[in-house]
Amino acid sequence: MRRQVAAALLALGAVWASGAWTEAAAEVLTRADPQPEGLKPGLEVRYVYPPDVRFLNQIDGLKGNAQLGEPLVGFDYPDTAPGQKALTSQAAEKVAAYIKGYIHFEKAGKWKVRLQSNDGVRLHIGGVNVYEHDGRHGCMTMGWKDEYEVPEPGWYELEATWFQRLSTSCLLMEWAGPGEDFDWTPNEAFGH
Repeated sequence: MRRQVAAALLALGAVWASGAWTEAAAEVLTRADPQPEGLKPGLEVRYVYPPDVRFLNQIDGLKGNAQLGEPLVGFDYPDTAPGQKALTSQAAEKVAAYIKGYIHFEKAGKWKVRLQSNDGVRLHIGGVNVYEHDGRHGCMTMGWKDEYEVPEPGWYELEATWFQRLSTSCLLMEWAGPGEDFDWTPNEAFGH
């Protein structure tokens, strides 16, 4: 057994020394082209009120029935108390939201994104799925998965699908720019 472990460690060291072991390239986000002008603050949101939802794929086909809601200020909705309305919807429970707009990155480089949600959420920025935490759960994050390359400053398209089933809800976003620590994403970074 020791010989097998030693052989595996030697092989791993050889791969590392050869340079074959490299960090995976960051997925590149696609900048909106043309860049939008005259954006309103926040994000557009449309709601549906399904009788029961436990996973994101259960609401993927309901978008055609969604009703326009009051725009979101951004992803800045802390955990609610039971009975408080979810986001800007008309209900506290059994709510699904389809969110779209733009997010502005002030500088190029590798960025990280993470959300806190209750319940499930899927987020696409610049054509890339940057975050997904499916199923029912309390207000929590799965952490950040990967870094994403922002090739140049500007506006990037954003689409999210989110749902809340029972009790409380939340939707919050943090980001970390190149060489920076995570911080809450300011509402001014969003437009629609």
